[in-house]
Amino acid sequence: MTLHPYVTAVIAELIFGFSFMFTKGALNFVTPNQLLAFRFMIAALTMTLLWALRIIKVDLRGRALGGILALAVVQPVLYFFCETIGVNLTTSSEAGLMIALIPVFVTVLAAFTLKEIPNPLQVGFILLSVVGVGFIILGGKKVSTSGQTFGLAALLGAVIAAAIYNILSRRLSTQFRPVELTFVMMWMGALFFGGAAVIEGLSRNGTINFITLLRVEEVRTAVLYLGIFSSVVAFFGMNYSLSKIEASRNAVFANLSTVVAVIAGVCFRGEPFYWYHLVGGILILIGVWGTNRFSY
Repeated sequence: MTLHPYVTAVIAELIFGFSFMFTKGALNFVTPNQLLAFRFMIAALTMTLLWALRIIKVDLRGRALGGILALAVVQPVLYFFCETIGVNLTTSSEAGLMIALIPVFVTVLAAFTLKEIPNPLQVGFILLSVVGVGFIILGGKKVSTSGQTFGLAALLGAVIAAAIYNILSRRLSTQFRPVELTFVMMWMGALFFGGAAVIEGLSRNGTINFITLLRVEEVRTAVLYLGIFSSVVAFFGMNYSLSKIEASRNAVFANLSTVVAVIAGVCFRGEPFYWYHLVGGILILIGVWGTNRFSY
């Protein structure tokens, strides 16, 4: 058994975990649409530069592109569109718990579409990782509810989009290289969210001050991290690991980003660390280990 896809999955989630810290800083100066536009524009331009320099190989000529375009619509477009709406309309605990359900949805979809049926031990460890996320988010408190049905529906849409992405990426890995999937995803995100940011700017004040926004150090730093690392590197890592290991085993790694986000907040933003962070982190790590350890 090669460790490469597992190491790649862990690195991708480490990157995603730190992205929350950069996102929080940037959102003090830009709107979510503007940040997503900057993020995916930088990502698309980075991949195009790598292609132009022949560092990566992307050749889509004469190939059936329906599947890869559907993948790019689901992730990043539908996922981030639904997540942004859901997070804005619901509480942090609601959003965090909903997103933590992604491995569960992936497991169910993979069983029906890819015939990747987990054994009972794997199911138990996947659920254990979800419980770990719950410990961290709730912190021994009850779930705070917003009563926003539309917001919860949007979060459910994000969860379903993420689950479908895992299935499509796994299935398309037999037809396209991971770098090709990532290339199309980044350009789809750049076109959609770039267009959304332009429309937002024109509707608010009739002007688009992108250059002014990029002069803010927090915005520049976030855009570079989110565009290059959280988009190009991390999504390539996800597509690569999905081409090598089952969707349910890969999806459970996503909950590691919650652990990393807590550590990043404590170390770099001075946020408090409580006992339930430790318990939740241990449960997540055990869940990820067990899901992959008992797959044979």
